[in-house]
Amino acid sequence: MTPDTIIGRNVKSYRVINGFTQEAIANFLDIKREMISYYENGSREVPFDVLTRLSDLYGVDLADFYEEDEIQLKENVACAFRTDGFESEDLETIALFKAVVKNYLKMNNLLAKL
Repeated sequence: MTPDTIIGRNVKSYRVINGFTQEAIANFLDIKREMISYYENGSREVPFDVLTRLSDLYGVDLADFYEEDEIQLKENVACAFRTDGFESEDLETIALFKAVVKNYLKMNNLLAKL
């Protein structure tokens, strides 16, 4: 698999795990829904700034978008919860919350190694 295909598959997997539609993600990123489809099928390279925003929203590290093991992919999610009933404006708050959780878990892992 090419890197774009791996990243696209993971972008889609994390979107599905978190219960988001392509339309909701497109609105969050302020891009057309078709671009999400292109990213997910690996036909377009996902820009770094988009990956960064998605990593916060999905609660994963940037490196997790390159993960090839599907079992590990699911274990990498810091926190996922049902998103039914959320408005697109709520995604910014969700992304900020998950970024805090992700960073908290990283700090705990580092402290545990000391």
